[in-house]
Amino acid sequence: MRPVWADISLPAIVHNFKAIRAYVNPPSEKRAAPRKVLSIVKGNAYGHGGPPVAKALEKAGCDWFGVTCTEEGIGLRLAGVRKPILILTSFVPGEEKRLLQHNLTPVIHRCEQLSQLERVAARSGKRKVSFHLKIDSGMNRLGISANDVDCFARQLAKAKHLEIGGVLTHFASSGVFSDTPVGRQTRDQEERFFAAVERLRALGIDPGIVHLANSAAIVTRPETWADMVRPGAILYGYHPGYDPAEQRPEIEKRLPLEPAMSLRTRIISLRDVPAGAGVGYDSSFVPQKPARIAVLAAGYGDGIHRALSNRGSVLIRGALAPMVGIISMDVTMIDVTEVPGVEIGDMATIYGTDGKCKHPANLVARSIGTVTSDLLCAVSHRVPRIYLH
Repeated sequence: MRPVWADISLPAIVHNFKAIRAYVNPPSEKRAAPRKVLSIVKGNAYGHGGPPVAKALEKAGCDWFGVTCTEEGIGLRLAGVRKPILILTSFVPGEEKRLLQHNLTPVIHRCEQLSQLERVAARSGKRKVSFHLKIDSGMNRLGISANDVDCFARQLAKAKHLEIGGVLTHFASSGVFSDTPVGRQTRDQEERFFAAVERLRALGIDPGIVHLANSAAIVTRPETWADMVRPGAILYGYHPGYDPAEQRPEIEKRLPLEPAMSLRTRIISLRDVPAGAGVGYDSSFVPQKPARIAVLAAGYGDGIHRALSNRGSVLIRGALAPMVGIISMDVTMIDVTEVPGVEIGDMATIYGTDGKCKHPANLVARSIGTVTSDLLCAVSHRVPRIYLH
């Protein structure tokens, strides 16, 4: 087998889920029922493998799952997942029948979608088809405007086969705390969202499950926890990039997490390169002294971000070896001059853990100005996932 793989620790993901569930249900808080947890498993569970991750979380007691589209939801159903599945970006015309066939719950983010869903629901023989309503509280992406709540209520009254099961919104910058317009945006979104929920109630509509907290809000904004929370990146072991950066260590201590993925490959070639000789495409790396260059059996076609060219590093034999040259589709070069004893066949960890040594994906992501999810989701389908139990 080609020596490129990703080790996925299901126990780490389950640990993170249980830690999140306990965190949002503190013993000191008196509630009629514990808050629910909707685990975000879209994007192939952030690259970790949607069906295996969802099945492990369902066994651990997860209440809901969130996916991007109908296809992802059907994939979970075919794998045996039975808990409710929310289709976060809703459906496109023609998918309604498949939603109902597989018992998937769509998010409605435009009023006209009600009539589309109602037509299929009326023919389905089901007493009522449930959906969640998304309200755009200020991100200006998906969701009905808070000003359109009355219009939505009139349209819903015409739909005899539909019922609202929940109301949600999405935060644009819940990890930002600076005294700037962006830092104040989350509070403004909260106020707009809860005002819209109260308007629904005033119109006689029970909003059902109210949920708005994403990963950053779960950790830092308990006033947003409502009835259910939606962990994404933190489920897989990584906190988002809180701003200001100096607050990150203190915030991350509130909810300790275990990273679940380690992306690995092996050395397939070693070469001694003289000083002044170019390495890789366009000779973008030229050693100033004789160098020992190793070739790894993985490239950007496997998920190694091309922006790491000449600036990233990999963990090998307990040391960090720099990536040199432009990362190719199938191979990556590293400088192992300072790592003694390196041999062909040695394992290299692109990010993750190797014994007691760690090379966290969030630090790798920050070094190239992107988010951790970008790296995790980039791990391609040609990389086998090895599930550790």
